[in-house]
Amino acid sequence: MQTFVNVFLGFFIFEYVGAAPIHDTIIYDSEFYDIPLEELPHSFIYVENKQFDQAEAETGTALPAIIQERDSSAPLTEETEDEASTPKLIDGSSAQGSGVLGPQTQDGLPTCLLCTCLGTTVYCDDRELDSVPPLPKKTTYFYARYNRIRKISRNDFANLNNLKRIDLTANFISEIHKDAFRRLFQLQELVLCDNRIRQLPELPSTLTFLDVSKNRLGRKGIRNEAFKDLDELQHLYITDNNLDHIPLPLPESLQALHLQNNNIQEMHEDTFCKMRDFTYVRRALEDIRLDGNPINLSKTPYAYVCLPRLPVGNLI
Repeated sequence: MQTFVNVFLGFFIFEYVGAAPIHDTIIYDSEFYDIPLEELPHSFIYVENKQFDQAEAETGTALPAIIQERDSSAPLTEETEDEASTPKLIDGSSAQGSGVLGPQTQDGLPTCLLCTCLGTTVYCDDRELDSVPPLPKKTTYFYARYNRIRKISRNDFANLNNLKRIDLTANFISEIHKDAFRRLFQLQELVLCDNRIRQLPELPSTLTFLDVSKNRLGRKGIRNEAFKDLDELQHLYITDNNLDHIPLPLPESLQALHLQNNNIQEMHEDTFCKMRDFTYVRRALEDIRLDGNPINLSKTPYAYVCLPRLPVGNLI
């Protein structure tokens, strides 16, 4: 009797299991396969049938973002249309913007394709440039030597608050706006040698190194007291400029003054020292070059008593 009951129950269970409906395999997105449900960024619908009713989706639970992006029937929004109509540069930035390869230049290329950018340093040496290219805002060191730049405009370095060094050696620069460098409050080194500059612009007080050698400053190219407020200036090079005087006053911080190959004919006894204060010693100024000038240094022997070393020049 017991055996008959067991056979009957087994047959009944088999029939019940066989009658159960067979469901399609649930499809999960592999992108979120290993993410716990409570951490998913959207509410998902787990679809048991491959045929999906769009009307049901509009009134039911929202589709996940990844499915919405793949729905080609979705209309374009105004924002999407605007992005599609905006031309993109090769670096992914807009024509007016600044991408990873820097702002767009007049040549239609980002600066860091036309030049070479390494970190915050921009190298534009020997690129046949005729103007300063627009620079990334974080530029710290800028080199544009051996080009054809003729003019430095007021806004060429505007808003570049991190600039510490500018080197424009061997260009054709003849004109510099008076405020081109004045508001660069981090600028420490300015190199403008081997150009055609006739007038020195306003300079930031943060400069420690200035080289304007081999230009055309002449008698009037340096305004009165041009270096007076440069309290951190250590190296000043003004060789080969047809100067007829030593620009005064010179800051106390100055260590090297190079004035070779000019037209300086005389020097006063208080050019470097203070004749009314015989205890004054100017220890920092150790390197003065006046060779190549029509000046006889022996005529002003008391002009050097406060210096640690005599100037280099003609003593006859």
